[in-house]
Amino acid sequence: MTVRVTGKVVTPNGVIRQGCVEINGERITAVAEYPSVRDGHWVLPGFVDMHTHGGGGHTFTTGEADEAREAAAFHLRHGTTTLLASLVSSPFELMRSATTAYRPLFAEGVLAGVHFEGPYLSAARCGAQNPDYLRDPSTEELAELIELGGGAVRMVTLAPERDGALEAVKLLTGHGVVAAVGHTDATYDQTRAAVAAGASVATHLFNGMRPVHHREPGPVVALLDAPNVVCELVADGVHLHDGMLAFAAATAGPERAALITDAMAAAGMPDGEYELGGQSVTVADGVARLARDGAIAGSTLTMDAALRHAVAAGIQIADAARMVATTPARAIGLGDRLGALQTGLRADLVVLDDDLNVVRVMRAGAWLD
Repeated sequence: MTVRVTGKVVTPNGVIRQGCVEINGERITAVAEYPSVRDGHWVLPGFVDMHTHGGGGHTFTTGEADEAREAAAFHLRHGTTTLLASLVSSPFELMRSATTAYRPLFAEGVLAGVHFEGPYLSAARCGAQNPDYLRDPSTEELAELIELGGGAVRMVTLAPERDGALEAVKLLTGHGVVAAVGHTDATYDQTRAAVAAGASVATHLFNGMRPVHHREPGPVVALLDAPNVVCELVADGVHLHDGMLAFAAATAGPERAALITDAMAAAGMPDGEYELGGQSVTVADGVARLARDGAIAGSTLTMDAALRHAVAAGIQIADAARMVATTPARAIGLGDRLGALQTGLRADLVVLDDDLNVVRVMRAGAWLD
């Protein structure tokens, strides 16, 4: 049975103002003009969040399958049809148990994989990461997690200046796992060495990184300048000034800029006290900060809100659609399966009103009701 979704269809090539997406089963079978459409809703590809720690009062950081399922369901209601479960710096025992717990959810398709943000990070740029758990990269640990995950381990963020980091990057990429650079005090040259070794993602560019300086450009310039690196950006007006968001998006281009939420359990929840990686977090006016020192502790963002913020900051909707779906899908190795309104790809889409609020969500050809 063919299903037709009509409206202002946003494709990788631009907007079809009078458009139609045809779906049969789980796949998109056609994307074309549909002249009879008048003033329909926006139709975008389902959002792909490659970096999120939780939402709706539930977290990915404790490695509990029931929590992960609920967090993924929360983000699905906000248009995120594909996501990675991001952990924070943790003891190896928790990394193991989380990998084991999330492997069935990965096999089921609830999760697109696991992202370990740490613990191989810089103490000087740890941000809201728990400093008690930071350590040098271990190829033995990583090899064990990759085998345990059976394909579920999708991305690992590390600081390239730590001992053993380049060997870890080579091991990860050799097994098809994305190596990301983040929470780093690396120099420009150290960052370039990580990129040369295979690192292909910048974890929340600017945040948790040595600042740009004209005599030592540091990691930000090295990552922005690398043609094969996708740069994550948190479009919430807190992590980045809108001017910096627009600058980074223009510099990298929509094919190398990916919007992420970096959300924690408090996304979609009231202000109050929460927990992240064993540390107390206070959320006030929707901004999450560590209770101990006020460091930004993830966000309360959803991908639809990130899209609205990016468009309000001056990013064209066709570019923003690539940044919330097409580019992150490609960054984590799923671009041949999903992330765009294109014939042959999985039928994941989000219908939005003129204010870019979610009206309906479809995943794999089925409407979420």
